[in-house]
Amino acid sequence: MGLNMARPRYKLSDKFIKSANLKAGRYSDGGGLYLKVTPSGTKFWVFMWSREDRRREMGFGAYPAISLATAREFSAEYRTQLATGLDPITEKRKEAEPTFGDCSDKYLATIDSEFRNDKHRAQWKMTLKVYCEKIRSKKVSQIETDDVLQVLTPIWQEKRETASRLRGRIERVLDFAKVKGWRIGENPALWRGHLQGALPSETKTLTRGHHAAMAYADLPDFLPRVRSAEAMAARALEFLILTAARSGEVLGAKWSEVDFEAGVWTVPAERMKAGKEHRVPLVDAAVNLLRPLHDAKVNEFIFPGHKPERPLSNMSMEMLLRRMKVDVTVHGFRSSFRDWVGDRTTFPRELAEAALAHKIGDAVEQAYRRSDALAKRKKLMKAWADFVSTSRNATVIAFEMGAERKTRS
Repeated sequence: MGLNMARPRYKLSDKFIKSANLKAGRYSDGGGLYLKVTPSGTKFWVFMWSREDRRREMGFGAYPAISLATAREFSAEYRTQLATGLDPITEKRKEAEPTFGDCSDKYLATIDSEFRNDKHRAQWKMTLKVYCEKIRSKKVSQIETDDVLQVLTPIWQEKRETASRLRGRIERVLDFAKVKGWRIGENPALWRGHLQGALPSETKTLTRGHHAAMAYADLPDFLPRVRSAEAMAARALEFLILTAARSGEVLGAKWSEVDFEAGVWTVPAERMKAGKEHRVPLVDAAVNLLRPLHDAKVNEFIFPGHKPERPLSNMSMEMLLRRMKVDVTVHGFRSSFRDWVGDRTTFPRELAEAALAHKIGDAVEQAYRRSDALAKRKKLMKAWADFVSTSRNATVIAFEMGAERKTRS
C-alpha cells in the first residue's frame, strides 16, 4: 500500500461518521487515513501505509475526541514524515513518556469537549488525582495490575460506585497511553476477564440504596401533595415525575426546547448523560403543568431560580422533599417509574430503558434507540401519568403490537 503524498480526495464526512448505523469495519478517508468501527460501536482513527512490502498501521485516537478535521491534520503530518524518510511510529515513540499523572492530564485535555458540565469535568479530575495519588508519579508504561488494585481496593467496599467509575476512568487513560505509543500489552484496569477475578462483582453491590426510591404504589397519594405545594421546586418535581427525567435535565430545561404543538421536549446532547439528544413525549398532564409557567415566564428557563437568568438550584427539589419529610431522593423517582413498568405493565423492557435514556445494547434495543420509539413511548408515559394521577388500583397496563389494553390482575 503505497501513499500518494499529494493532498488526498477526502471521502468521509462528519454526518456519515456520526451515523448510528455504521457497521463494524474500516472506512477510508484517503491518504492512508481510516476510521475503524468496532462491533460495540467504538470509533477510532488509524493511519496505514506500506514500506518495503510491509504494511504498517498506527492508531492515534478515538472519535469524536479527535475530530475528522484533526485526524486529517495528523494524517497530513504522517505523510510528510514518510515523504522525508521518517517512520511515524518511531517518531511517535520519541515523544517523552509521561507519568500516569501526566498521561491522565493529557487525556482529560483531549476529551474536554465530552464533559457535560463543569461538575462532570471536576469529578474526573478529582478522582484521577486524589485516589490515584500513589501511582501518578509512576511511568505510564510501568502501571501494572497491582498498581490498579492498590488504588481500587481501599475504596471498593465502602464507595463501590465511585470505585467502579474510577476503574473505568483508569482504563480509558491507559487505553489512551497505548494509542499514543506509551505502553503495550493488555490494559491492567480491564474488568471483564481480568479485575473481575480479583474484586467483588461491580453489579452485586451496586443497589438502588444509593438513590432511595419511593415505592411506586405510594405515588398516587404523594403527587397531590406535590401539586398542592406552591414552590417552583414542586412544579419541577412534578414535571420530573411525569417525564421520568434526571434532575439536571429538568433544572436546565429551556422554553426553546419545548414544542407545545408536537407535545415534545427535546433535551440537547450536552445536557444528557449519554451525550445524545433525547426527545421526551409530553403527555397532557405535563403540558397542562407547563402552560401557566410559560404564560408567566421570566427568563429562558422553564423552572427559574431566585437569581436573575438562572434556573433553580441543584438542591431545590431535594430540599422540598426534606420539608415534606419524605425520605427519598429525587433520582429515585426514575427507579419508581422503572419498577412500575416492570411490575405493573407489559410494556417491553427496552421501551422503558429508552424512556429513561439509558444506553441499550442488544439488536432489538438498538432498533428502539435508532428509531427513538417516540410514539410508543408517548403511550407508555401516558399510562404512567394516568397511574400516578389516580387512586391506587390493581390495573395492569398491557402493551401488544403498539396498542394498550387494560386487564384486571
